[in-house]
Amino acid sequence: MAAPHQNPPHDAGRTVGPRLRAWQRTALAAYREVPRRRDFLVTATPGAGKTTFALALARGLVDERVIDRVVVVCPTDHLRTQWAEAADRLGLPLDPTLSNAVGPVRPDLRGYVTTYAQVAAKPALHAARTGAKRTLVVLDEVHHAGDGLSWGDAVATAFELAARRVCLTGTPFRTRPDERIPFVRYDEDVDGGWRSSADYTYGYREALADGVVRPVVFAAYTGTSRWRNSAGEVVAASLSQPNTRSVEATAWKTALDPRGKWVPHVIAAMDERITHLRATGVPDAAGLVLASDQDDARAYAGIVEQVTGEAPVVILSDDPKASDKITAFTHGTQRIAVCVRMVSEGVDVPRAACLAWMTSYRTPLFFAQGVGRVVRARAPGETATVFLPAVRPLLTLAAELEQDRNHVIPPPAQQDETILDVERVEPEPGERERTELVDVDASFAHVLHGGRAVVAAPLTDDDEDFLGLPGILTPEQTAELLMRRDSHARQRAAGTTAPEPSAEATAWRAGAELRREVNRLVAVYSARTGTPHRQVHAEVRRAVPGPASAAASADVLERRRDHLMALLGGRG
Repeated sequence: MAAPHQNPPHDAGRTVGPRLRAWQRTALAAYREVPRRRDFLVTATPGAGKTTFALALARGLVDERVIDRVVVVCPTDHLRTQWAEAADRLGLPLDPTLSNAVGPVRPDLRGYVTTYAQVAAKPALHAARTGAKRTLVVLDEVHHAGDGLSWGDAVATAFELAARRVCLTGTPFRTRPDERIPFVRYDEDVDGGWRSSADYTYGYREALADGVVRPVVFAAYTGTSRWRNSAGEVVAASLSQPNTRSVEATAWKTALDPRGKWVPHVIAAMDERITHLRATGVPDAAGLVLASDQDDARAYAGIVEQVTGEAPVVILSDDPKASDKITAFTHGTQRIAVCVRMVSEGVDVPRAACLAWMTSYRTPLFFAQGVGRVVRARAPGETATVFLPAVRPLLTLAAELEQDRNHVIPPPAQQDETILDVERVEPEPGERERTELVDVDASFAHVLHGGRAVVAAPLTDDDEDFLGLPGILTPEQTAELLMRRDSHARQRAAGTTAPEPSAEATAWRAGAELRREVNRLVAVYSARTGTPHRQVHAEVRRAVPGPASAAASADVLERRRDHLMALLGGRG
């Protein structure tokens, strides 16, 4: 019997190397600046093309006979298939199905793709596979090696003998001194921890300038949430007004309740944006709805069908067909997919240009990865629109992303509640009682541009054709257009099924229009004078005493509206 072929036959007919972007060529050159470099960490913004960079490097090292095997470690099973398909296009056949129950790698394959969980389960097995040949190990989203207390040790054991290692991440990360992720170089941070130090960094602003990613328009939607607490008291709070952490958390949670009006309103707004994109040059444009859990996802899917007339694709983490659904949606024509985390990291759906943030997750990493699903550019002029609640934590993250700040993922064990890294919004201990939805509405608040909230400015009749094209509309004009369409979205959302409102909810809605009018006038006054919204609200409340607008009576709201109109009239 002939000896196994040492070089996989598939290589003989391999495709030509990928067409690389400028940053990928520069990163490859940086890698080769140090002869026989063993470890290399790349931080590149989501959507920039880290997979292509890593596979181009692997292809080159194979061709130069520096390595014989490629092992890719990624976070999820779906990404195993995605990596294997991309590698196959470069003539690097990798097995995405190899399990821990199977020993050797097939001789006709160049290597395999596995997950961090599989490595943690049997590190010695992966060490044996890696040590059998000169191996390049690619650690995709390497911060996941810190997700479990033993995962870092497992990765160290499994790949200590690797000839070369490349680590990839979309976000810098911070690690506790006693839990450093192996094969990553660190610098000491100001707080005494350790911060990852990349060998090559490619940020969102650079990618935007290069046309690698789409510009993002963040459309913030406010609303007033009303709920009854366990004491029977009705509490009202606006999403966009300053609140305590506990009130903010409950108002946010109430807004995301599928029985209220906020969710269908925002879905209708996103659907109109998709329709506009499909009519103006992006015929396969699609949207993603990110839900916090499976129950919400199923409920949101029903609302999507009612609002749009088309059933969405529902992608749940425990669905054995989830990976197939993602693939079908990626290459299909469906308008919207509703999902729970399944497309938050690494999943490539280039036709997705809209994202509805209907989840209480708000870590910097999850936010960057979620937004990263809709920023991958395919052609000049395409943009992404992210629809989100006008709450402080999300607006802060959106502003930081726009300003290209260097997000840093804190250690997994981080317990500091003063920073915005809590995985899900939860009320404070005193607020952990059951709450009952009374009512919640929604209205367009502003767009986020350059880290600031931008309110409306007049549009010409021709402006509407150009919403979303960078440099054509000013941020103020974009805000005006979204505000114009807001009433249409409200009308469409009103057609969805909702429980019969209580008598007190009906009475409250009599003042809802006045409340929106007051908020709009505050925004106009703020734009004209440069005074922050919060300060304007405080000044109005001093002039017309009473509770905050979210809980004020129609009479108080009417007098505040008249006061603001007088102020604006006096400024001509």
